[in-house]
Amino acid sequence: MFSHPVRKLTALAVVFSCTLLLAGCGINAIPAQKQGVDAAWSQVLNEYQRRTDLIPNLVATVKAYAAHESSTLEAVTEARAKVTQTQIPANILTNSQAFHQFEQNQATLSGALSRLMVVTENYPNLKANQNFLVLQAQLEGTENRIAVARRDYILAVQQYDTTLTTIPGRWYHSMFYSSYQPVQNFTISEQAQQAPKVNFSGTP
Repeated sequence: MFSHPVRKLTALAVVFSCTLLLAGCGINAIPAQKQGVDAAWSQVLNEYQRRTDLIPNLVATVKAYAAHESSTLEAVTEARAKVTQTQIPANILTNSQAFHQFEQNQATLSGALSRLMVVTENYPNLKANQNFLVLQAQLEGTENRIAVARRDYILAVQQYDTTLTTIPGRWYHSMFYSSYQPVQNFTISEQAQQAPKVNFSGTP
């Protein structure tokens, strides 16, 4: 008369054991790693936005001392405008065209900022301006944070995409997480994204 409860308990034990076994084998790795990718991407966006917000004051400060560097200043302003005006679709991480357009826009802005910072070396009065010193320090700090955020994102994507395409992750992807797609990664080097450090002391 105890056979039915015993069978039920046995079945529950088997289910529980299988659940533990699957968890131990990484069945939850795909959604967990995707959350890591999303978090890393949000940080990338935050740092790029921080840089974008610094640019108007930076351009205005440089213009006050180097107004005839109009082409360099215009290049920065135009690059910033392109960054801010380009819509970022919700599916950007799986949309190769949108992702690489975003990356290219940021690289263009990095290049324009790089040229601007080189130009400032020719203006001692600008380099001595306290507001400019503060802005330059903020820009350099932001560039460092961008580099860290990009690195963290690249590593998160590599881990996630590898899990999707290797066993046992490939099996779990097929059986349980078919809606999860590989995501885009950066293809332009960090060095190309960074504005150069500027030497304010005037010494090598």
